[in-house]
Order: sequence, then structure tokens, then C-alpha cells
Amino acid sequence: MYHLVIFASGGGTTLQAIIHAIQNKELDCNIDLVISNSPNAYALERAKKAGIETYVIQNKKQSDIDSELQNLLNHYAIDLIVLAGYLKKIGPKLVDKYTIINTHPSLIPKFCGKGMYGMKVHEAVVEAHEKISGATVHYVNNNYDEGNIISQTTIDVLPNDTPDDVAEKVKAAEKIQLIQVLQNLSKKKKS
Repeated sequence: MYHLVIFASGGGTTLQAIIHAIQNKELDCNIDLVISNSPNAYALERAKKAGIETYVIQNKKQSDIDSELQNLLNHYAIDLIVLAGYLKKIGPKLVDKYTIINTHPSLIPKFCGKGMYGMKVHEAVVEAHEKISGATVHYVNNNYDEGNIISQTTIDVLPNDTPDDVAEKVKAAEKIQLIQVLQNLSKKKKS
């Protein structure tokens, strides 16, 4: 069994896709814990409905958060941490100790880095008249969106597409791609 911890800040649609893939036996994984920086994140409700333990980060200062999470995660046997719509930077203690992956809603190195998340990315894509966009799954290091790329999936951006249109296409592609990445990583552990 491949053990995951999921970090999410918002609605948790990516978390839900992982839960469904596990329930449908597409993934031989277990989500041991869902962590959020927001007590109101709907991702926490999704986790609770699936019987998954949840945790809300208590501290506000980055170095304190890093220590808090390190102390918490020491109690788990973690194969992988997945940032699924998590909007805070991960501290060096976690980056140095765990394998962490992130989903980003663009084709890195375009439209990424500090401040580039969510609709800001899709607005920038449309404003730049890009013909393609997509999603990237990458390893997390100490810099925003600079870790080694694991996988990228492209979507077509049509001339009349709005940022909302691009967002919907990217979200759909991103979830499929993430499940494939998780399948591959969990299979590697078995071999």
C-alpha cells in the first residue's frame, strides 16, 4: 500500500478525484491524512465524508508551520505528500525529509512562480493569446514551481475561450494526469 498525505487549501476537487480513484481500485493507495491551512476548506469535509483523518494548521509564521507539520507527520509512514490546490509554500524541513509533488495549472515554465495560481494563471494564458495551456505535475523543492517536472498534459486554448473555459479544461486534464502519476509512483515502490 502506498501512503499519501494530501495538502489542500480549497474545495478539494483534486482530493475527491484521488478518493474516487482509490475507491474504484484504480490506485493502490491510502490517504492517511488531509491537511489544510484553512479551517473552512471544503476539502476537509470531503476527507471526513471518506473517513480520512484531517488536520488544520495552527501556526501563522512559516518557520512555526514547518516545525508544526514536521512534528505531526513524524507519526505517519508517508510515501508521498501531494499538494492538491494547496496555496502556501512548503518549508525546508518538509522538503528535505519527504517526497512532495504539486499540481500546477500551466505548462511550467510558463505562468508559474510566486503569485501565479488558480484563475490568475488562466487569465494570463488568455491575455497572452496562448494556443495551448495545460497542467504540470512536478516535484516540490524550496522554490515555487521550480522542482523537476514529472508530467505535463496540454489542452487547446480556442480563440474565444475565457479564463473560465481554460480553467475547466485544465482542471479536467490535471485530475487525469495526477491519477496517472500516482499510479506510476505507487507501482515503482512495489518493484
